Amino acid sequence: METQGPPDKKYGSSHYIQEKLAKQKEIDDWLPITSSRKAKWWYSAFHNVTAMVGAGVLSLPYAMSELGWGPGVAVLVLSWVITLYTLWQMVEMHEMIPGRRFDRYHELGQYAFGEKLGLYIVVPQQLVVEVGVNIVYMVTGGKSLQKFHDTVCSKCKKLKTTYFIMIFASVHFVLSHLPNFNSISGVSLTAAVMSLSYSTIAWGASVEKGVQPGVKYSYRSLTTAGKVFDFFSATGDVAFAYAGHNVVLEIQATIPSTPEKPSKGPMWRGVIVAYIVVALCYFPVALIAYWMFGNSVEDDILVSLNKPKWLIALANMFVVIHVIGSYQVYAMPVFDMIETVLVKKLHFKPTGTLRFVARNVYVAFTMFVAITFPFFSGLLSFFGGFAFAPTTYFLPCIMWLAIYKPRKFSLSWWSNWVCIIVGLLLMILSPIGGLRQIIIKANNYTFYS
Repeated sequence: METQGPPDKKYGSSHYIQEKLAKQKEIDDWLPITSSRKAKWWYSAFHNVTAMVGAGVLSLPYAMSELGWGPGVAVLVLSWVITLYTLWQMVEMHEMIPGRRFDRYHELGQYAFGEKLGLYIVVPQQLVVEVGVNIVYMVTGGKSLQKFHDTVCSKCKKLKTTYFIMIFASVHFVLSHLPNFNSISGVSLTAAVMSLSYSTIAWGASVEKGVQPGVKYSYRSLTTAGKVFDFFSATGDVAFAYAGHNVVLEIQATIPSTPEKPSKGPMWRGVIVAYIVVALCYFPVALIAYWMFGNSVEDDILVSLNKPKWLIALANMFVVIHVIGSYQVYAMPVFDMIETVLVKKLHFKPTGTLRFVARNVYVAFTMFVAITFPFFSGLLSFFGGFAFAPTTYFLPCIMWLAIYKPRKFSLSWWSNWVCIIVGLLLMILSPIGGLRQIIIKANNYTFYS
């Protein structure tokens, strides 16, 4: 009689499997995204506001000056509707399989496109988005801090923008060691309040200044080629303003879920509140500031507003506080990716020292790139079209079509394809205008400006 050999170590030993699952749970309890699932619905609201409203709102009047009244309003409204729809898709797909949660954007991509292809499609785009936002917010925080300094101390010696970016970065060398999303909820809430505050100051101060003498609403450029490039650039600015999709699954992962009360309920409630706040921030700033300044508006509306000085200084400080929170919200999924690779692929022990080193290196990297490329509007346009359009406008639709397979020519089929086409146009055209803006800004830029 043939004797049975020892059970296969990988598949036959329940003890081995239990050890492996326990180790996996230990790692998941350490990683930022899955370590805490105690968030409330209002966490979703202010995390989404913090993720979406930020540097983008300051550039919307400038985008209006490049688009004009008709196309500008159409692009703003269409973007609001499309991104709300694709955000709803993301929330629905988070728990579309009973008992399983897609806690990260790339996990959903892997389910839709396959294990390897999903990673190749989603991870590069998500990293470009999140790292790109962190770089742009380094620039925004530094420039707003510089504006605050120059406003409250006009007689002080002018300092390089580089120094203000470094000062702004110093805050993140501390805050970046908060372990997970729930631990930054206070920072995120403060940032959300600041976004509504400085947006209100921006359009309120514009109303106070009134319609400027000789205001013009014609296109900024005089040549046909210039108008076309400006249009491309402006669509990238608008795409950048609607960027919350890249962290939405990670935010929803922090909300508790049961079969009776799935996480999509409180998450969607928070999203609705967030989008109402987004509308209250975006539309008044974009339309009122363009109405008052016309095509002479600056790429950062607060630069166009010089008086009253105390109010403009306060608004710039609000921007600084807000982008501190926004940086942390976008950095958290990046930290999760870095730490996952270090622990699961490179087999480092999940320790505080590992986290300290990895996160400090990342903050230093974004600071260095921000110092090297401090061209605000060009960066918005380039990243807006190149990275935000796919992950925000059409990648959720492609995953929806791949997973749910709606009937051809049905309402769901048509709506998804419209979003895909709009997103593809943004992805192709916006970076062209963005690169042109970067070149123009680079030629005119001085580190003492």
